[in-house]
Amino acid sequence: MEPTIIYEDDDVLVVNKPAGLIVHSDGRTKEPSVADWVLAHYPQMADVGESWTSPQGEVVPRPGIVHRLDRDTSGVMILAKTREAYEFLKAQFGERTTEKVYKAFVYGHPSRDEGTIEAEIVRIRSIPPRWGVARASEDKKHRAAVTDWHVLARERDPETGEKVALMEARPKTGRTHQIRVHFKHLGHPVVADPLYAKGRPALLGFSRQALHAFSLAITLPSGDHRTFEAPLPADFARAIERRAAG
Repeated sequence: MEPTIIYEDDDVLVVNKPAGLIVHSDGRTKEPSVADWVLAHYPQMADVGESWTSPQGEVVPRPGIVHRLDRDTSGVMILAKTREAYEFLKAQFGERTTEKVYKAFVYGHPSRDEGTIEAEIVRIRSIPPRWGVARASEDKKHRAAVTDWHVLARERDPETGEKVALMEARPKTGRTHQIRVHFKHLGHPVVADPLYAKGRPALLGFSRQALHAFSLAITLPSGDHRTFEAPLPADFARAIERRAAG
C-alpha cells in the first residue's frame, strides 16, 4: 500500500494517499506511513518540515509533510521537497488560501441541498482521539471551523433501502476530523465512520469511512496556481454503481 504520484517538480510532490495508510507514526504503533515512503524514495527530504514528539517521547519524522489526511481518508496530498517550499506551502494552509474539495457518502438525506456549518471543535476523548462540536458553555480551547457543503445525489442503499447521500464538502479551515465531526453535527455522519457513526451499518459496501479528498487548489513556489485531483478510489466507484443499480 503506497501513495501514487499525481504531480512532481523541483519544489513539490503531489500524491494520492490510499485509505488505510497513516501519514506519519503516532508514536504508539509501528506500521507503514506516508513519511516512511517519502524517506525511502526521497531521502533528500528528510530534513524538510517539522518533526513531532509523541506523548511517549518518541521523535517522529514528518519529511515534507505540510498537511494531513486521516488514516482511512483517501485522496490528494501535497508534500514539500525543500525547506523554502515547505514554508511557502505552509503559509497558504495557515492563511486559508488553499481550496479543498472532498467527496463523501453520508447517512440519510439532508433537508436542504446546501449549507455552511460553522461550529467550533474540541477534543472530547483522548484514546482513541475523538472530537466534537463545542457547547457554548464549555470552558475549553475552542477550534473555530467552517465547512461549506452541498448534496450531489440522494439515493438509497440497494440492500437495506436506507437513505444515503453523496455530498461535496469544502472545508475553509483544517481542524482535526473536521468534515467527519461537522457531518455528524448536521445529523448525517459519514457512512462507515468508526468514531462518529459507531454501530451503524456500513452501507454501499464500504469497509472504511466514505471520505475522499478529491481536489486541492494551491499556488506552487513557481508561482503557478494549480488544481490537483485524485480520482475516486475503487470503493467509491463501486458505491456509485451500487446506488445506481439500486
